[in-house]
Amino acid sequence: MPAQKRSKTQYPGVTYIEGTSRTGKPDRIYYIRYRKNSKIIEEKAGRSSEDMTPARASLKRGEKISGKQPTNKERRQAEEARKAEEEGRWTIGKLWEAYSAIRAPGKALDTDKSRYQRYLSEPVGDKEPKDLNPMEIDKLRIRLSKKLSPQTVKHILNLLTWIVNYGVNNGYCEGIPFKVKKPSVDNKKTEFLTNDQFQKLMQVLDEYPNVQVANLMKLAAFTGIRRGGLFDLQWKDIDFERGFITIRNKGGKDEILPMNDMARKVLESHPREKSQTGEKSHYVFPGRYGDRRATVQTATKDISEKAGLPNGFRPIHGLRHHFASTLASSGRVDMYVLQRLMCHKSPVMTQRYSHLHDDALRRGANV
Repeated sequence: MPAQKRSKTQYPGVTYIEGTSRTGKPDRIYYIRYRKNSKIIEEKAGRSSEDMTPARASLKRGEKISGKQPTNKERRQAEEARKAEEEGRWTIGKLWEAYSAIRAPGKALDTDKSRYQRYLSEPVGDKEPKDLNPMEIDKLRIRLSKKLSPQTVKHILNLLTWIVNYGVNNGYCEGIPFKVKKPSVDNKKTEFLTNDQFQKLMQVLDEYPNVQVANLMKLAAFTGIRRGGLFDLQWKDIDFERGFITIRNKGGKDEILPMNDMARKVLESHPREKSQTGEKSHYVFPGRYGDRRATVQTATKDISEKAGLPNGFRPIHGLRHHFASTLASSGRVDMYVLQRLMCHKSPVMTQRYSHLHDDALRRGANV
């Protein structure tokens, strides 16, 4: 199609052609022509439908000749360079996308996604780790601490360091040039039920209509397995013949626990649920449609109320502590065995129960 003839204006170097706007109305498209660095440059200046006039086109022409405005080619080149630089920048937002993509789907990832979007995306998402400074992270920590618990703030700042460590370990970026200060959390709360409280709980669990949650809580009490380990537990992990339970740790070494008589009794009588396809679920305590369970909060809250458990007692984690406390106070289990049964990576974590063990030894000495 032949090029349209350009009409001159009263301004030197400014021409136009007749055209139509996006709405189909008559429109004038203005062009400017000028010399820069011994080269003749011809560019589109704008449309009359976009408020371009011959006078404005002439003014733009003058600014381009004087260098106050770049040529359209220079502007495109600068934009392309900016985009190339942006693509090469491993911002925390870009690192989060890569890091979250390699994470296993589930409740933990969903929680971290929520934490990132709500608390990290806006303040640090567009920054590279090396550009962070202690003052802005300290301000973030203080701001979060005004509305969130110290434990939650620590989780959020831990997530930030995990994202950056992922980038550093994969050679994508430099690390944060300072140590991120995190709230100190007293995580040494040890929960314990009296014999009467425990018996009342067992009675409620025996009668509770949701057998899946009831047995999950029983197994927590009889084995001390963590909440996540119970959610992840599959039937292939239960070895009835040899009497072992395998706890599969994501990214870590699997733990093999002996199956005591109480745990065996629960598992042998436990009903196996069906999945959405009608086949038996792989999970011992599945959630909806036979998939991995995501929560037990509603049922455990109801059970806690019916059993009259103490305020602040955490139904699953508390039973794990009760299991450990019972063993330690019996005086029949040494701290190394307790560490292995609790799947503690460090003996330091087991030391919170040492006073119970020592009390049992004193009682034995007195006898």
